Amino acid sequence: MIVAVVRFPLDPPVSMADAAAMFEESAPRYQHVPGLLRKHYLVAPDGSSGGGVYLWESREAAEALYDQAWQDRLASRYGSPPIIDYFESPVTVDPDTITTASGTTA
Repeated sequence: MIVAVVRFPLDPPVSMADAAAMFEESAPRYQHVPGLLRKHYLVAPDGSSGGGVYLWESREAAEALYDQAWQDRLASRYGSPPIIDYFESPVTVDPDTITTASGTTA
């Protein structure tokens, strides 16, 4: 699995309530993105930056979303282009399971 961490400055900073409202408005767009397993929206405690942590089936699926048009929309909406960092996730822990590259265990 691939984890993508997307970050962008928020200038001017936003309140948690404003961040939640912005993110809730965009959330439905991500519900049926091919290859996206989960997305967590992020905002810094001081409201100066935001972003998301995305869990993907593959890097190709992530890159299909993060095309230039998507990056341009984020830059237009939040005032600067996003920074995207990719990570391999060899082990994932949920409350009831541990998932590794070789399978799931209870």
